[in-house]
Amino acid sequence: MTEKTEFVVRAVVLGAGATALMDVWAALLRQLGVPSLNFAFLGRWLGHLSHGQWFHESITRSPPVRGELVLGWAAHYTIGVTFAALLLGVFGLEWARSPSLWPALIIAFVTVIAPLVILQPALGAGLFSSKTPTPLFNSLKSVVTHAVYGLGLYLTARVTS
Repeated sequence: MTEKTEFVVRAVVLGAGATALMDVWAALLRQLGVPSLNFAFLGRWLGHLSHGQWFHESITRSPPVRGELVLGWAAHYTIGVTFAALLLGVFGLEWARSPSLWPALIIAFVTVIAPLVILQPALGAGLFSSKTPTPLFNSLKSVVTHAVYGLGLYLTARVTS
């Protein structure tokens, strides 16, 4: 297998594995009464991007788009794979062949910037969830969820190395 092929395969496997662990975490939180992002809203946001609408007062009140749930889930996993590729791009394939926890957590904490400063404001929740009733809690939940994603990167790499 060429290094390019190995890079792509590992990015897909690592990203999918880490994202799946993050989804298990979100399901556990929901069982405890802690809501998480409905991926239909991510899909709705993406659907509205094609019409030039980046920001919403509230994504829940924006018109639905066809296939938004499927689009949202596909985007969720694509983003997970992209962030795994970032990890491999920064720390190299050697990290995936002999993984350690810290590089995965570093990438996880860097990637938490995306929901806090891009997605949440675009969905109408404000920068760092500032327009929600519990901005600190929501921001901390994002940080912990991304730490779980980082742990998933590491664990998936350990299982597949």
